[in-house]
Amino acid sequence: MSGRLIYLMGPSGAGKDTILQGVSHMMGNRALLAQRIVTRTPGFADDGALAVTEPEFLQMEQVGLLAMSWRAHGLAYGILRHIDARLAAGQDVLINGSRGYLPIALERYRTLMPVLVCVKPSLLQERLRRRGRETEAQIQARLVRNAAMDEIPERCLARLVRIDNSERSSDAVQALYVQLQQRPVDALREKGL
Repeated sequence: MSGRLIYLMGPSGAGKDTILQGVSHMMGNRALLAQRIVTRTPGFADDGALAVTEPEFLQMEQVGLLAMSWRAHGLAYGILRHIDARLAAGQDVLINGSRGYLPIALERYRTLMPVLVCVKPSLLQERLRRRGRETEAQIQARLVRNAAMDEIPERCLARLVRIDNSERSSDAVQALYVQLQQRPVDALREKGL
């Protein structure tokens, strides 16, 4: 028996953490919301993320504490290895992933369910400005990258779930929860990769 790895992707400011927290609450103990490790200054880390220094992150990688790790936007991101035991025990695991790392994650996790969070560009720009982490130039670069980056591998399009978070986040949470109820782990295995 194994659980699903629910791999949420989308641009910064799309509301991924809000959706993950909402779905995790709805699923209760049937799912683990995995904490993301990030090399960001404490206080500027996303909700639920653990901020570490670059040397600390490198050490975590070297000693095998991370199940996944990637680099994006000048930062390092990772997910702790304990998710593997949870998946093996049949528990679903929710993570805030990366589109760029998706091909590697697909190779490692047979029951991965890719979820792409979409949001209207004008709203995305507004959200990025409101959170105040990036300069205007960085915001523009993220918007350009998002518009140009639809790099979901062809082989996983059959299982890709798209969630629009341009309106109320509670609607996006409910939409993902419904999709999770309709796609059991056996359906993911049947589609194969």
